[in-house]
Amino acid sequence: MSRRAVWGGIIAAVIVAGLVALAGFAAHDRYVRPGPLAASKLLLIPKGARLAGIAEILHRERVIADPLVFRLGARAGGRDRLLKAGEYEIGAASSMRDVVELLVAGRTYKRRLTVAEGLTTRQVLALVREAEGLAGPMPRRAGAEGTLLPETYFYSRGDTRAALIGRMKQAMDDEVAKSWRDRAEGLAVDTPAAAVALASIIEKETGVAAERPRISAVFHNRLRRGMRLQSDPTVAYAITGGRRTLERKLRRIDLAVRSPYNTYLVNGLPPGPIANPGRQSLRAALAPARSDELYFVADGAGGHLFATTLAAHNRNVARLRRLQRKRRKATGK
Repeated sequence: MSRRAVWGGIIAAVIVAGLVALAGFAAHDRYVRPGPLAASKLLLIPKGARLAGIAEILHRERVIADPLVFRLGARAGGRDRLLKAGEYEIGAASSMRDVVELLVAGRTYKRRLTVAEGLTTRQVLALVREAEGLAGPMPRRAGAEGTLLPETYFYSRGDTRAALIGRMKQAMDDEVAKSWRDRAEGLAVDTPAAAVALASIIEKETGVAAERPRISAVFHNRLRRGMRLQSDPTVAYAITGGRRTLERKLRRIDLAVRSPYNTYLVNGLPPGPIANPGRQSLRAALAPARSDELYFVADGAGGHLFATTLAAHNRNVARLRRLQRKRRKATGK
């Protein structure tokens, strides 16, 4: 081979290498530059999807501009075998490298389900049944009243309903155990189950957090004296059985409904909780305020008026009724 041919081959090889390098730099630039996605969006990568299928999904959803570059970039570090299925929130203008890192880390989008304090178990189960993104049937034994802790639960698409309900049960078990360990001395309840029942009544009696220990004290004082609790929420539960919300005010005739949950007729606590109490009510049930009060009545402004004697309580009731008459007169209702 002539010297000219050798040099020609060398020059051609250098040119090819240069072109390959330029192509590599260009591909890398496309791999790391901001992507075409205009606004963040949720995207589901199905189980079993391979690299080519993932690239096609991302391209179809306008997350990436070049499926080939995406595949090459993922393979470059051997990360193509580490991409995880799931639902992801892809940020606006995410680069292909950003997307690969997101899928490798498995940082799936977290959905949330908020369970409000004071819901019945039936109501909580309805929320779980309808929650978007959960999978699988409802468990046959989903839990008794007062066994599901109200709070906000985070989950990923594809998590099962049974697993989420199991988390709610475990959270309630843990909170009851902790509150029972930290309980005050000399309480009128002697078991965790009785504490949950009392906490559920406290939960339904007030939405004012600061009042819960004080209301708890009233109930403990009445239990010690053998007085009936006479709690309106227990009557509402007796009427509905926890199957629905009582969409009206209680009437005097309701106080005579025959039920073990009607604390106007039965002594002590009802046979079980009337709702799922939250952490504050559980703690209030086991750490009541220091008080000799035996009565309370709504003050018409969201809170309650408390009294140690029946005479003082009757004055509070009369005050409330005067306020109600004044409001009806002012509104014409």
